[in-house]
Amino acid sequence: MNEIVNSTRLQIITARLMQGHRVASGLNGNPRFPGGTLLMQRPHFLALGLDIGVYHRGTLNVSIAPNIYRVVKPRLTFRDVKWHPVEPREDFSFFDVRLVGPNPTPVDGLIYYPHPETKPEHFQAPDVLELLLPFVDGLHYGMELSLEIPPEQMVIESPPDPVLNHD
Repeated sequence: MNEIVNSTRLQIITARLMQGHRVASGLNGNPRFPGGTLLMQRPHFLALGLDIGVYHRGTLNVSIAPNIYRVVKPRLTFRDVKWHPVEPREDFSFFDVRLVGPNPTPVDGLIYYPHPETKPEHFQAPDVLELLLPFVDGLHYGMELSLEIPPEQMVIESPPDPVLNHD
């Protein structure tokens, strides 16, 4: 389930590794999410057919600025997931991604996308993607990475031009 879907073409984009909210990994120490949100979500995703246990227990946040992404057709979508005893239900989608470099062997993973319309907090900027990958040695904040994303699942595009006000 965790290999890139064959596609006639892949988008290859440059992204910059950045620090996230550290909630998915639990490194922010928030007592509402002991061990992190991914650890709490894992049994719920597993019951729905996705084992995120094959990935490192944290997301890699990358910025694709100045570009933004547009969801086309996720590989998987789970609706109305009640993964926390008091937080509201959320929708999640997952998209194929391949990290190309810094290691010579590409690494397959998923883009983790909690739907913003159902997410109560810890929102991401429109240029930030959260990646679920096996542990990758040698990464550091600020480094550039190359990602391959199937365009039939998610499109990377330039942001719309701002509307000019000519009063």
